[in-house]
Amino acid sequence: MAQELKIDYEKRPGWESYAKEIMVEYIQSIDEGLDIESYKELFEATAKMPNDENKEAIADVIFNIVRNAKTKEGYKYNEPSELDAIKSLREKYKLPKRKIGKRELEKKIHGAWMGRIAGCLLGKPIECIWTEELYPLLKESGNFPMHRYIMSTDLTEERCNATRYNLRGKCWADTIEYMPFDDDTNYTVMGQILIEKYGRDFKPTDVKREWLALQPKESYCTAERVAFRNFLYGYEPPYSAEYKNPYREWIGAQIRGDYFGYINPGKPEMAAEMAWRDASISHVKNGIYGEMLASAMIAAAPVCETAEEIVLAGLGQIPSTSRLYEDVMNVVNAYREGKSQSECADLIRSKWDERHFHHWCHTISNAMIVAYALLYGENDFGKSICLAVEMGFDTDCNGATVGSVMGMKNGIDSIGEEWQAPVHGKLETTLIGVGITKITDLVKKTVEHTLTK
Repeated sequence: MAQELKIDYEKRPGWESYAKEIMVEYIQSIDEGLDIESYKELFEATAKMPNDENKEAIADVIFNIVRNAKTKEGYKYNEPSELDAIKSLREKYKLPKRKIGKRELEKKIHGAWMGRIAGCLLGKPIECIWTEELYPLLKESGNFPMHRYIMSTDLTEERCNATRYNLRGKCWADTIEYMPFDDDTNYTVMGQILIEKYGRDFKPTDVKREWLALQPKESYCTAERVAFRNFLYGYEPPYSAEYKNPYREWIGAQIRGDYFGYINPGKPEMAAEMAWRDASISHVKNGIYGEMLASAMIAAAPVCETAEEIVLAGLGQIPSTSRLYEDVMNVVNAYREGKSQSECADLIRSKWDERHFHHWCHTISNAMIVAYALLYGENDFGKSICLAVEMGFDTDCNGATVGSVMGMKNGIDSIGEEWQAPVHGKLETTLIGVGITKITDLVKKTVEHTLTK
């Protein structure tokens, strides 16, 4: 008799195991207003079970409970995932009318690419650090408030030994020859490849196809890893975003939409629609809105005078009935009311806990930080990306998004040499067939895509 084939559930990666992340599902479902609190003990008991076929079977039951759960009575948010429904719930913001010449456009697109790269590099070596550990490092090296890259020479043996976060072996700005690969920049290059191959009318299934072709599974995280797994199971978008995906409102989509903003200057609605097509393969609701918001802000940036205009233009492309809209508007209102930078930062931290992974990696917490950094950055590139990173949470993602917006607003000439020099004009990717590329080549192709209507 043939030996029974068994799955080693213990070795199944956490991001691919719904059963292992069942408490993330519980928190996410509560956030969405689903009436599942009576099942809390079932979620908790399942989370404590050994990782085996029994846990998997109960997790299947829980998934069906969540899928069939009704929204709690009195839940005040209306958060659809379908594009037409999203459009019907917008409070549009009227953009200033402004023409951009080709030379100015090139400078702005160059600024957006460089801004994204510099902001990402600023946050990349400290991604996942808690601010209680980050601030002593910054203070000891004369970099608090943050105003420059962290260097390898800022580290002492005492600080490394005293810090839970591993500070050794990171990509410090004085130890690199080019911008090292990161998902925040890989996705931007993927956006360029997508437009080059399928044009501006690409479909969600085209995004899926390129995901499978350009990167191995290990390159994808959280909701993206779940979507990749679901593609292999045969789930097409939007079902690939929905099947056993506890990360469906996490930040992954919000970091993927920059390119759609780059190629739609002054046209946030078109940027947001492209972002929806991309986001819907892996996210729902506020997860989708995060990418639409970021793309729209970047598209609006070159025709706006102030950061407040940029944020409002982005919010004008998502449902005004959503949690994301409400929380980002809370940041805007704090700024309008004259709240200090520290008071606004405390407002964000009072709602979101950087030690809680669901909070740390959620779309809304990080979108609030992006808005905060833009509003209080005083139109200064360096100050803006430093505010985003200094807040903690998803440091490289937030630094990159703020850098994109500020670079697109003010152009490459607004980004000091101290931010550009460490990468030597080159960006590394892990995309198949791309490798290391010149930033100027990326800019040139982006301008071509922008001028192609």
